[in-house]
Amino acid sequence: MSRLLIATLNQGKLVEFKALLCDLNAELLTPKDLGIDLTVAEDGNTYAENAYRKASAFAAATGILTLADDSGLEVTALNGLPGIRSARFAPIPAASDSDRRKYLLSQLKDFEPPWQAKFVCVLAISNPEGDLNLFRGECQGEIIPAEKGHFGFGYDPIFFIPALGKTIAELTLEEKNQISHRARAIKAAVPLLLNLLSPVQGNM
Repeated sequence: MSRLLIATLNQGKLVEFKALLCDLNAELLTPKDLGIDLTVAEDGNTYAENAYRKASAFAAATGILTLADDSGLEVTALNGLPGIRSARFAPIPAASDSDRRKYLLSQLKDFEPPWQAKFVCVLAISNPEGDLNLFRGECQGEIIPAEKGHFGFGYDPIFFIPALGKTIAELTLEEKNQISHRARAIKAAVPLLLNLLSPVQGNM
């Protein structure tokens, strides 16, 4: 069976990726499965740069086709912040998801709602030679001031989708994987992955 490495240590992302990729005829691996302790600096200027750095570094280190992503929340009132700094937005050492949500809301208090926002995911797929493909997915919504729901992670409890009348944290994993930014990027990438993971791997 072909192998695909999912290059993330984020447990929330791993759960989503494994569910989204479960129909692939491939063994889905994580860095922990391989005993790989590799830190890749996510100091690029774009989601694509960070995703590519992770995918190419893990592919080169393991010799396995690798998928990695970089994602973030972009709030219109904050001129697109926190963006690529979403995981490092709160000026608190070792900030938790709750800390980040509270800090984001503190930055929005002087702006009139609704606070339009979108989640963005850029997915990178790299082979050990460094050949690269990128895929992008977005999910539109708005930030609300009170948390709702207990599913998901990150900013999900304050990211409201008007068409559904729910925050992402109120959706089951199956529901989230129908509409999320990460799901849309994966959907775009599946045809390539099916080709690359076929018994005779295609060319990138």
